[in-house]
Amino acid sequence: MDTKTYTLITGASSGIGYDLAKIAAADGKNLILVARSEDKLDQLAEELRKSYPIEVVSIAVDLSDEAGVNELISEVETGNLAIDTLVNNAGFGDFGDFAKADLAKNMEMIRLNIGALTHLTHTFMQKMLISGKGRIMNVASTASFMPGPGMAVYYASKAYVLSFSEALTRELKGSGVTVTTLCPGPTNTDFAKVSGLGHSLMHRMLPPATSLDVAKAGYKAMLKGKSIEIPGIMNKLSALTPRFSPRSMVRNLIYNIHKNH
Repeated sequence: MDTKTYTLITGASSGIGYDLAKIAAADGKNLILVARSEDKLDQLAEELRKSYPIEVVSIAVDLSDEAGVNELISEVETGNLAIDTLVNNAGFGDFGDFAKADLAKNMEMIRLNIGALTHLTHTFMQKMLISGKGRIMNVASTASFMPGPGMAVYYASKAYVLSFSEALTRELKGSGVTVTTLCPGPTNTDFAKVSGLGHSLMHRMLPPATSLDVAKAGYKAMLKGKSIEIPGIMNKLSALTPRFSPRSMVRNLIYNIHKNH
């Protein structure tokens, strides 16, 4: 008898994570939905249970707090829930010069964007390796490919996600476990509103994609075991630009884009 498996999605209450949950549910996957907002998670879980013959578990925790990460892992282990797909989507950004930034908020960002992602990847990867199969998708950004004056910590955190995930892709080759890095460009989500990026020149220069389109591209790439997915031709070009341009030019360009908002 096959063991029941689950797809765990962090940041599932809105945006890309919300749409990934709906796509995975339509694909017949049992789900573990994780976010801070218990009400939104429970509402989504009930909607998916009514629409699809799947099991949905919702776990409301704050992954920017190490205690929240440990609580999530404990609930999964206590429930004996087998994770065959992990989507590290939770994350946030902050807009403005670092010297004037709220340091506590930036440290929280590092704990969520980097710390929680690393911890969950290491933990749930172990049983995937034992079973010889599994998929991991880490959500980064086109910001991963360049420095980001005006959003220094956010860009740096996403550069970590890309570098970390690419390294794992090679380490896990032949293991049956794949790691996909999803690198969306500007996207219409609550993230842009919360970070302040939605008013930036970046969003005016590159028309934002819908979170559903980004989620579809990411999910398809993950199923294929693709290492990096950058949805949209303009985003692919923007990710390539730093490779062929002087770094001083790139950082000045991003600085000016962020200042014009």
